[in-house]
Amino acid sequence: MSLTRHFARHWSLDPNVIFLNHGSFGACPIEVLNTQAELRARLERQPVQFFVRDFEPMLDASRASLADFIGAETEDVVFVPNATTGVNAVLRSRDFAPGDDLLVTNHEYNACRNALDFVAKRFGARVVVAEIPFPIRSADEAVDAILGAVTPNTRLALLDHITSQSALVLPLERIVPSLRERGIDVLVDGAHAPGMIDLNVTAVGATYYSGNCHKWVCAPKGAGFLWVERSRQPEVRPLTISHGANVARSDRSRYRLEFDWTGTDDPTAALCVGKSIEVMASLVPGGWPEIRRRNHALALTGRDHVCDALGIPAPAPDAMIGSIAAFPIPDGSPEPPSNPLYADPLQESLLADHRVEVPIIPWPAPPKRVLRISAQLYNVEADYEALAGALRTALGTG
Repeated sequence: MSLTRHFARHWSLDPNVIFLNHGSFGACPIEVLNTQAELRARLERQPVQFFVRDFEPMLDASRASLADFIGAETEDVVFVPNATTGVNAVLRSRDFAPGDDLLVTNHEYNACRNALDFVAKRFGARVVVAEIPFPIRSADEAVDAILGAVTPNTRLALLDHITSQSALVLPLERIVPSLRERGIDVLVDGAHAPGMIDLNVTAVGATYYSGNCHKWVCAPKGAGFLWVERSRQPEVRPLTISHGANVARSDRSRYRLEFDWTGTDDPTAALCVGKSIEVMASLVPGGWPEIRRRNHALALTGRDHVCDALGIPAPAPDAMIGSIAAFPIPDGSPEPPSNPLYADPLQESLLADHRVEVPIIPWPAPPKRVLRISAQLYNVEADYEALAGALRTALGTG
């Protein structure tokens, strides 16, 4: 095995596919999947023992590992299946009124934007969209766009930490304090942030923060979290109201009691989050800081290869790139995709003809589209060289 492919042995990804789409669904290391399989077997051997006696201590242990990893107090973190569920839980717990403005950017992930539109319509509130340019020259453009869209009636802002379509790390450290000073609650869609950047959710200063563990933490699918400012926890309810709403306990908050049990399901993804943090850190000397440094550097290298193939300058400053990078590409079909998870003909041909799996995203709206690359430990520079060659062939740019 080539030394450059050393890390790939820790994943079960198809070795015949150049996988450049870690950002969409993540990929879980084999060792973590084995732990999940053991937990599932344990659950099925004695379900009552598992759920009634063992589950809560195991969940608390995984929560403690996650809280330490994301810079949070343990009691402020609850597990949800994914970041979209956390965003929905917050929005569906809030009351608004006609005349209220809800602020969002034109880069917001479609699923979460749909949730915001749903709630706004229910209360007669207005959604105000801050237009952040892409390509973008500096973080100042993002700050100015968001703060410039604030009105006297703005009650809440839904902001990505790292935008999904355009792959921008937004400067929340500059944006959130300005919004909170104006009395505006901030809900952060942090789907990509945990594991990609050095995240401290407490320091971000938002009112609510929802994130994924299945992406850059590499936990199994179905592991996400919600962090809520302590004083606001009593008002936030899970989407499913279950036993926690009236259970007679005083040893933990109602917030945790409700979110920790919303009915019988497979909780093993959440129970593996601590294991995922541990396993990933063990793969590289230097642990998580080195993983983040390596993936960022590789994303920039990959970006340079793709920009060269497309004949375009870098669409964003280095400081606004984490482990993903996006590029505007020539227009595609004017029709919206039939699959909400994308199925652009170019994406399909890159896989069929060149064995490259990379997302082509219709954004900001068809026929406009972007291509997005990801960088994870199992990737190497040759992956992006292969993509660049495939793009030259498919688009006729070289």
